[in-house]
Amino acid sequence: MPRTRTPRRWRGPLAAALAVGLATTACSGAGGGSSGDGEGKTITVLMVGNPQMEDLAKVTADTFTKDTGITVRFTILPENELRDKVTQDVATQGGQYDVATIGAYEAPIWAGNGWLHELSTYADADTGYDKGDLIAPVVASLSGSDDKLYAAPFYGESSFLMYNKDLFAAKGLTMPERPTWPQVAQFAAQLDDKQAGVAGICLRGLPGWGELFAPLTTVVNTFGGTWFEQDWTPKVNAPEFTEATTFYVDLVRKHGQPGAPQAGFTECLNTFGQGKAAMWYDATSAAGTLEDANSSTVAGKVGYAYAPIHRTDSSGWLWTWALAMPKTTKNADAAWTFISWATGKEYEKLIGSSLGWSRVPAGKRQSTYQLPEYRQSAQPFADLTLKSIQEADPVNPGVQPRPALGVQFVGIPEFADLGTKVSQEVSAAIAGQVTVDRALANGQRLAEDVASKHR
Repeated sequence: MPRTRTPRRWRGPLAAALAVGLATTACSGAGGGSSGDGEGKTITVLMVGNPQMEDLAKVTADTFTKDTGITVRFTILPENELRDKVTQDVATQGGQYDVATIGAYEAPIWAGNGWLHELSTYADADTGYDKGDLIAPVVASLSGSDDKLYAAPFYGESSFLMYNKDLFAAKGLTMPERPTWPQVAQFAAQLDDKQAGVAGICLRGLPGWGELFAPLTTVVNTFGGTWFEQDWTPKVNAPEFTEATTFYVDLVRKHGQPGAPQAGFTECLNTFGQGKAAMWYDATSAAGTLEDANSSTVAGKVGYAYAPIHRTDSSGWLWTWALAMPKTTKNADAAWTFISWATGKEYEKLIGSSLGWSRVPAGKRQSTYQLPEYRQSAQPFADLTLKSIQEADPVNPGVQPRPALGVQFVGIPEFADLGTKVSQEVSAAIAGQVTVDRALANGQRLAEDVASKHR
């Protein structure tokens, strides 16, 4: 395979355990077409089981379908299962879904494979959609080499450190705005209280390239490591990658949550939200759920800081969960009507007014951050989220040039398999079954096989 080139769009500054099948009817509003346009139509939608998507399923029947006549049948899956399901269906042209949740990793690759409808034509023709309002780095991450949009962002995120202000105050500790990883490790040791059932920190240990390696790759980056150098030399067992992974494994083994090897985003969200961890490093999108008093015991008690650093000035990832239209859909117009509504301005106002402003799927539109109700509700984390997204640099996320785009992933088709297999090794190290050196030695061999296809 030829070497991956950096698309023009990136050049310049770049300021989930139960499967649920839901059949609902659907929607109103923003750019989604006039009432009755899709009368009698049914579309199928595959989504990841994050809180924001579950909110979407809740409100669709009484709003979207009521206005458009389009019935929406949802399948909601945990992250790893979603990735397997959507890849299998889209790659094989199975045609089971009209709309599917994908992310910044899949969009440009699948666009290049011809598996997705481009959405720029729909968005530009949709006078109510306002494509120009979408945050530039998020749009770029979902665009193909032709600079056209191939998935519409449902929400965007970077990563940051969340901490329990009450626990910090009780120990007389102060969190810096931009903490270092050694500082975080020291805090974790001071706040770890196993007798009280409170971990010093919650970190993902669940295997999966988008689970364990989402946070861990950002640690590798800021420790000076990389999966591959610019000439495709694999560096999985290099000193910097080893130092970062050893640090991460030791931190979660000593001061992390129980059951860490089986803990992903959802498990850490529950652990931290129940007050059972003093800190959590993860997606900025978690903040809205944590500030919802109906689902979190720490609402109003959470502090937020930039992603911890070591040898770089910043280290937050860049991700978006987005709605794409597989080329196989026979309901393209109805699918766009749904996508337009779910990713539009009026949908955010619907969620804010009906479910709570902290639950708005933010991080994708500039206008969101001008809404007085949202700014008031999301005051603790809104600006930090936006700045973290703007600071994320998929071209140069570490200390050396990279051969492919991506902060927390490597933007090549083989990375999903490579990252997942190496994550299984690292998860086993967290469980105490293998050493980090052995895990990464195995990972290096796998990376050598990938590199041989790109040199």
